[in-house]
Amino acid sequence: MTIYICKSLISLSLNNSSHLNKTRIPLLSLLFFSSSPKPPIPVADYLLDRHKFSPETASKVSSVVTYVKRPEDTDSILSFLKESGFSDSHLELVIKRMPKVLSANLERTIKPKFKFFQDLGFSSTDVVKIVSSNPQILLCSVDNQLGPSILALKSVLGSNMDDVSRVLKRYGGFLRNDLTKTMIPNIEFMKSCGISSSQITRCVYNFPRLFLYKPTRIREYVKRVDDKGFDRKSKMFLEAVRVVSSMKIENWELKLELFKSLGLSEDDILSVFRRQPQVFAVSERKIKAITQLFLSTGKYDISVVVNHPEFLVYSVESRLKPRLRVMEALERRNLLLKKPSLTTQFIISNKKFFERYVLPYSDEVGELFVVNKASLTAEISA
Repeated sequence: MTIYICKSLISLSLNNSSHLNKTRIPLLSLLFFSSSPKPPIPVADYLLDRHKFSPETASKVSSVVTYVKRPEDTDSILSFLKESGFSDSHLELVIKRMPKVLSANLERTIKPKFKFFQDLGFSSTDVVKIVSSNPQILLCSVDNQLGPSILALKSVLGSNMDDVSRVLKRYGGFLRNDLTKTMIPNIEFMKSCGISSSQITRCVYNFPRLFLYKPTRIREYVKRVDDKGFDRKSKMFLEAVRVVSSMKIENWELKLELFKSLGLSEDDILSVFRRQPQVFAVSERKIKAITQLFLSTGKYDISVVVNHPEFLVYSVESRLKPRLRVMEALERRNLLLKKPSLTTQFIISNKKFFERYVLPYSDEVGELFVVNKASLTAEISA
């Protein structure tokens, strides 16, 4: 009907050539009026007014994307994500991390990713966690990126998709890297160093980023560990490589200076590193606090750190300080027939410590235990 009206108006105009110049502009405007797209909406207004997102999210996204060009299409994307299990907080997280999602093609770009995960047997909850932590996944190619990455992970973790899902929920970045150029050669090199497959698998779960370094860098980290006299057969060798990979050489030197200032010799420091590499990832403040805690008792000297570097990764408030107080109270009252070793005092689980040294003497240390109950029942904190 609109086309018919426009044709009639043009015909009238041509029949009355004297008015052609007067009518051309409004006629052309009328001709295209019905097909003109709706004007874009400023992204901040769109997120705040239309979807009630937080001002912080609106500000963050608007610094990257200025306008929402097709509001109805973006509405469909957000609705689909909500229907797929994304909460409002998940949605805000996704668009803050990847604003381009707002202008993606729902049918060709976003939905295929969800079908890909569903076909693999991932639960909707798993998909939400994986995507919200790494929304860049939504813009990756299924055939060229996601599929090959899943196959590479399965070659390392096995065919159980629960294991693959567990890793991806921890770090979805595996899906955005070419694992044939990073993870696979890195793992093969680590195996050639004598590191067992079980150790490697545990490390993939706990410290996934280690395997995404360029292979040349991994070889550099291994050489640095070798240069410190570390035995490759040690169960701590892979942990040492991980710690070294997380530290700049300047930070390593600062840790060396810290330990020297506490009274450790170079041999002592290397001994600490070989026995408990993660100590070098502990903050300077914490290392000083724990050292001072033991020295302040008057019963221990700096050798306690050299002989028991594992103490430096424990929580001061949740483990070390409460246990020291309980043991001091028991010794003062001569309630211990035999003083337990430091290893027994501080390395056994919180549950066992309570059963051995608090529960049987609840009348004597009950008040102390009430004060520190939360600390004594807490788990080790690094």
